[in-house]
Amino acid sequence: MTSAIRTAALSVLLASISPLAAQAAEKVIFATNWLAQAEHGGYYQAVADGTYAACGLDVEIMQGGPQVSGRPLLLAGRIDFYMGGNMLQAFSAVEQNIPLRVVAASFQKEPQVLMSHPGQGLDTWEDLKNAEQYILGDEGFQSYFQWMITDFGFDAAKRVPYTFNPAPFIANPKSVQQGYVTSEPFAVEREAGFKPNLFLLADYGFETYATTIETMQKTIDERPEVVQCFVDGSAKGWYNYLYGDNAAANEMIKADNPDMNDEQIAFSIETMKEFGIVDSGDTETMGIGAMTAERIAGFYGSMVKAKVVADGLDIAKSYTLDFVNKGVGLDLKK
Repeated sequence: MTSAIRTAALSVLLASISPLAAQAAEKVIFATNWLAQAEHGGYYQAVADGTYAACGLDVEIMQGGPQVSGRPLLLAGRIDFYMGGNMLQAFSAVEQNIPLRVVAASFQKEPQVLMSHPGQGLDTWEDLKNAEQYILGDEGFQSYFQWMITDFGFDAAKRVPYTFNPAPFIANPKSVQQGYVTSEPFAVEREAGFKPNLFLLADYGFETYATTIETMQKTIDERPEVVQCFVDGSAKGWYNYLYGDNAAANEMIKADNPDMNDEQIAFSIETMKEFGIVDSGDTETMGIGAMTAERIAGFYGSMVKAKVVADGLDIAKSYTLDFVNKGVGLDLKK
């Protein structure tokens, strides 16, 4: 090979490498909002299989938990990205003039469900209004249950606090309890021996995005290539986690959270697929992480109607579509 040909070949190779990957890997900290679990699997996958590293990021996952609050760390600049819950937190940031942005939505559907006992006359969404009690945490009561009251006529007087113990629900067959579709139903079936009826709120009109990726506007302005790499890497990680070999990622999850086991992980993955939590709707053409302005505006309108958030917010400040909807990772779906 002549020197000229070698030089030309090297130029082509270097042009194919992202600006970040051509440099030393840039350290990035991503904080989750709870203990490691399959619901975080795409991020662990992208670390485990080198997807983040391939575009130049050295990503550390900082797991959350009951005593850990990640969002203040994001605001203080001590972490680069945070795993948000749903769009309500981003709307709140706008109201408080905090320059925080959602840059991707890893979950197309909020995984929140209501559960009821089968064969107790609580087998349809409309039937749930006849329950003796709704076992709900404060956050759920102040958000989606207000929407249920406004749009469907549920009775706030029937609410009792949820203590994250399924025993009261199991003991009262006429009760309804909140839960994550990937978690509480598994616990109920294991402890009580029956499969509860599941009502995914997203399928009844609670159309927020969930498990969002949040970052500060400063990061977007100063390090857009880092944001793009992390968003793209996370999308690819989710495809590989759901449809490929996820063994290494699961080992990382169990190492971070020793209480997690293979049975729970397998249940969560299968449930995310069954209900289209990560991959459904717009992701089928725009890729995992997809968001649209129309859907965000629709959810905001429903929350204003339910008096959960203030009217008149400039919700365009709560997110950006610059890094999503590009079909990244669609070729990895098997």
